[in-house]
Amino acid sequence: MIGAMWLNMGSLIFGLIAWTLPVLNLLRRNKENSRNWIVLCMASIGACAISLCMQLFYTNYLVKIEDWSALMDTSSAVALVAAILLAVTITFNATTLILYHRKNLR
Repeated sequence: MIGAMWLNMGSLIFGLIAWTLPVLNLLRRNKENSRNWIVLCMASIGACAISLCMQLFYTNYLVKIEDWSALMDTSSAVALVAAILLAVTITFNATTLILYHRKNLR
């Protein structure tokens, strides 16, 4: 049970990392040494993937212990939050990509 709790906490932490990295990228966009923006974008997408994977592992844990009531209570919220996490992460990273691409065209 302790390990399952860490899956939820880890998922939250990696989700926040997935959103923080592109924001940091955008904040330092005009700096001279902002060449590693693509690395931060890839790290953001990776953090999002890890976060979603941890939720899948937690759902699998609930299935293994046959906690059907927990699955029924949380499955809709988990699906919604996962979709929001993915959509916002893609939007942030696409914005970063577009802005850096425009900067390089100048």
